[in-house]
Amino acid sequence: MNQPARDLRKPDKPPLALHDRAIDNLRYIRETMERSASFTHVSGSGGVLMGVVALGASALAAAAPTELAWLGTWLAAAVVSLAIAVLSMARKSKSAGGTLFAAPGRKFAWNVIPPLAAGAVLTAALLRIGLLDLLPGMWLLLYGTSVVTGGSYSVRPVPIMGAVFMLAGLAALLTPPAFGNFWMAVGFGGLHILFGIVIWRKHGG
Repeated sequence: MNQPARDLRKPDKPPLALHDRAIDNLRYIRETMERSASFTHVSGSGGVLMGVVALGASALAAAAPTELAWLGTWLAAAVVSLAIAVLSMARKSKSAGGTLFAAPGRKFAWNVIPPLAAGAVLTAALLRIGLLDLLPGMWLLLYGTSVVTGGSYSVRPVPIMGAVFMLAGLAALLTPPAFGNFWMAVGFGGLHILFGIVIWRKHGG
């Protein structure tokens, strides 16, 4: 038995109200702009503080009685510096009315984290086989890589800083191991302070 033809003039769902469509369009535009925006909340003042921590660590590490004490000093400095970086970026984001968890911040983090994670794994591997002399060059090189990749979504001085860190890592690997602590001070201390001041002055703190 034939069924009656469906009345195509009567839609199953009522059309969206005009204001609902406008809200959806605005939400789409906002999300698209967030995905394409640069992460501008890298903190110059935080970078300066990280550099000061590194210079202090280099002085303590130079006087360390053993290689493990040297390693412990720098790992402690890394933890402090990471906390400074996160807190200073969160503060800068908040002052700008944003959040670290917006799309640009997530994109920045996803590019920064993998090289740092690789550095942690290689640190454990080199410690196990007793090749601690390679750590300064490896740390500087991979940290620079993370800054370059993350900085590609940030302000211009950030990826430039990463590239200079990579050069410092290369220098540390090519020079005698006795210069390792020197290159750590130059990189994590001097470069953080130098580029931190540039970012602070030119990109809002």
